[in-house]
Amino acid sequence: MSAVEIKTNTDQKMQKSLEALKSNLAKIRSGRANPGILEHIQVDYYGNPTPLSQVASLGLADARTINVQPFEKTMVGAIEKAIRDSDLGLNPASQGTIIRVPMPALTEERRRDLTKVVKNEGEDTKIAVRNLRRDANEHLKRLTKDKEISEDDERRATDEIQKMTDRAVIDIDKLVSEKEKEIMTV
Repeated sequence: MSAVEIKTNTDQKMQKSLEALKSNLAKIRSGRANPGILEHIQVDYYGNPTPLSQVASLGLADARTINVQPFEKTMVGAIEKAIRDSDLGLNPASQGTIIRVPMPALTEERRRDLTKVVKNEGEDTKIAVRNLRRDANEHLKRLTKDKEISEDDERRATDEIQKMTDRAVIDIDKLVSEKEKEIMTV
């Protein structure tokens, strides 16, 4: 593997870490309704645990209510049960074939707890990015030791990987602070 491949590989992995963080932050609910928080819920679909998004369409009725429209009328009860049994503390109500999921207002204490969760997600992602940097740097050292690249190439590549890491950490901090602001906004 060349220095260029190492840098490309590391950059792709850092981007995947950022995508994973975005996905994890979307699941943390703020006061507003967001269909993304229901996507990880598993519904019993004819004996198979299936993601909610594969058995129903998710949409917003208003700022505090999510509409869940099952693709099959027979799934209303199973979907309601799955949402109620999830760890989100939501109370769905069916109206015919549509299930309405109102988002309860968050207390100040709950908002603070959620910001701690957001900070931990950000920290975990930073650790993952720094581990990617370390692995890439070790790979470059090995290439230099095996005389496959020069020390100058190693130094340049190491500097570029450090810049990638710095950019990723800035992006992580930005995502975390945006989510904290969203959670703390009443």
